[in-house]
Amino acid sequence: MKKIILLFSLCFSIFSFGQGNTHTQTGGKYEGLAMTPPMGWNSWNTFATNIDEKLVKETADIMVTSGLAAAGYNYIVLDDGWMTHERDANGDLVPDPEKFPNGMKVLIDYVHNKGLKFGLYNCAGTKTCAGYPGTRGYEYQDARFYAKLGIDFLKYDWCNTEGITAKEAYTTMSNALKTAGRPIVFSLCEWGDNQPWEWGKPVGNLWRISGDIYPCFDCEFKHPENWSSWGFMKIADMRKDIRKYSGPDHWNDFDMMEVGNEMNDTEDKTHFAMWCMLSSPLFTGNDYRKMSKETLAILTNKELLAVNQDKLGIQGFKYTILDGVEVWVKPLSDGAWAVSFVNRTETSKKVTFNWNKNNLKDADFGYEADFSKTIFKIKDLWKNKEAGNTKKPFSAEIASHDVVTLKLIP
Repeated sequence: MKKIILLFSLCFSIFSFGQGNTHTQTGGKYEGLAMTPPMGWNSWNTFATNIDEKLVKETADIMVTSGLAAAGYNYIVLDDGWMTHERDANGDLVPDPEKFPNGMKVLIDYVHNKGLKFGLYNCAGTKTCAGYPGTRGYEYQDARFYAKLGIDFLKYDWCNTEGITAKEAYTTMSNALKTAGRPIVFSLCEWGDNQPWEWGKPVGNLWRISGDIYPCFDCEFKHPENWSSWGFMKIADMRKDIRKYSGPDHWNDFDMMEVGNEMNDTEDKTHFAMWCMLSSPLFTGNDYRKMSKETLAILTNKELLAVNQDKLGIQGFKYTILDGVEVWVKPLSDGAWAVSFVNRTETSKKVTFNWNKNNLKDADFGYEADFSKTIFKIKDLWKNKEAGNTKKPFSAEIASHDVVTLKLIP
């Protein structure tokens, strides 16, 4: 009888230890990997699944030589289509040997040796959006695979997810990445359908708030499969009252940029300014090998990047509209503010803004600019020159779809 009791006790202890191990495993994302909005390049907007080793190497080279890397763009993220259509006999994902003949690890090492970071894509469903193997049921195996490769970023999509819930699926993958033991920025590409801003902070470092972007100012592009892509101003307008959920290491992601694709330079400039005002992650989606000097100048504008990367990490908001010109404001560290005037109309507009009649108040975070008490110096961030102070109204002629971005310095 004593032997039976001893054996039962031993079995219970082993079972309890195993259970305890499972439940005390530290879950949730790796903290502190994205204290400012992540910046880099993603392959999807221009190349879709037409990606290969040569493209990645050329992109990495140009990021370094052009000054993009020095400006802060340090992630190269391969989107959908990097793998074969079937897993191997062990159930592992297989990088496509035709696209990546020297293997993914060699390519990742090449990117790392440039001083850059590397990211991959997968999906919470049974298949990715382009029909490649998804991660459902393979979360911990895939996380170990990514850790072994040495990636730094995972974009995790939401196609073919029938029968599962977003919060649970993303939490499982977040825990799997943590268990695999390599710090990997976790990007939740859930499109905002299940309000990831309400539950995503302990799960991921950033989350998409919309469907896919489209290279236009304010359009809706309807796909034959009954879904839509959106112009960048449509996305900026899309979610109300979610800015309070965004901040250091937990960002609202307004999608990859279309700067340098099919819009004109004026619209590209406004697009970039808006993403900086919104504290969105900044992932370019253009072909660097064909990039104009105007596009490069927009993407590397140090003053605008400083607005995006401001350590306070507060997302800007629409303050008012003046005859079709929207006024967006964003509190910055050290008491400064960024202010953008965006002409949404099809004609040029003259705007005059009287600071003394427009004290700025941020209801979500409690910041305020009282121009009757404090005089601010004004700097035009696109022209990179001083523009007076707030004692006098600010006036400007703003072309259709153009933007003027100012920094107010107390």
